[in-house]
Amino acid sequence: MLDKRLVFVTGKGGVGKSAVAAALGMVAARRGRRTIVAEVAARDDVHRALSGGASGGFAESELADGLFALSVDPQAAMEEYLEDQLSRPLAEVLKGSRIFGYLAAATPGMRELLTVGKLWELAQPDRRTPGAEPYDLVVVDAPATGHGLALLNAPRTFAEVAAAGPVARQAGVIQATLEDRSQTGVVVVATPEEMPVNETAFLRDELGDRLDLVVANAVRPDRFDDEEASRLAAASGPAARLALVAHARAREQQEQLRRLTPDAVLPFAPVGATGGADLERLAEALEATL
Repeated sequence: MLDKRLVFVTGKGGVGKSAVAAALGMVAARRGRRTIVAEVAARDDVHRALSGGASGGFAESELADGLFALSVDPQAAMEEYLEDQLSRPLAEVLKGSRIFGYLAAATPGMRELLTVGKLWELAQPDRRTPGAEPYDLVVVDAPATGHGLALLNAPRTFAEVAAAGPVARQAGVIQATLEDRSQTGVVVVATPEEMPVNETAFLRDELGDRLDLVVANAVRPDRFDDEEASRLAAASGPAARLALVAHARAREQQEQLRRLTPDAVLPFAPVGATGGADLERLAEALEATL
């Protein structure tokens, strides 16, 4: 997994995708790979979790030795693409054109193509961004299920619509990278609950052999056997009731885990506003699997 250039982390919303993406980035950096964790849709959850501080904006920020973070903004990605493909005067005219902006926004797949194009650029040995150093691995904190699939398929969708021209050709090159399993991997994250497990089954069908890893996140330990649970049920008081609730929830999770058949199981470790020890725990559990 970590020998690829691009790894997309997706799954149902609320399952801890950002935490898993951050932990994966930490593991890769510790193994000596220059790694960037990239978020899309102008989010900065990963940056805040890894740095414990404020947003890094849309710049590539180094947060630890060999570990970087970036929030990808489609508008900034479009401006960068125009500057790379066109003369500076023409690029400046188009960047300031309201009509061009409307056309770009209305073109099917264009917003996703610009986003995934920036992610692809980050993973290239020879980057088009002046003075930018290449990364060994780009971990993408991708959108949830449906939008995550749209992002992965955006170059193909755009190429089919555009049919010809430099943008269509570039889309074809990017799609070839995304479909090359030696270069691109996909990780699906799910909590052991019915809806996330159902969505993971859907993603398995949609992705086929493009899916590399299924991660069960936020798995709670079951601390009681049946005899102990019976004794708790006979006891009184709030502590016994809370323990029984935790026991029932852990048992329900085990049933869902049997449906999910994950490749990696990560413990319940909520990531607070300052990141830190919880991410460390996830990274340690993930590294043991990888």
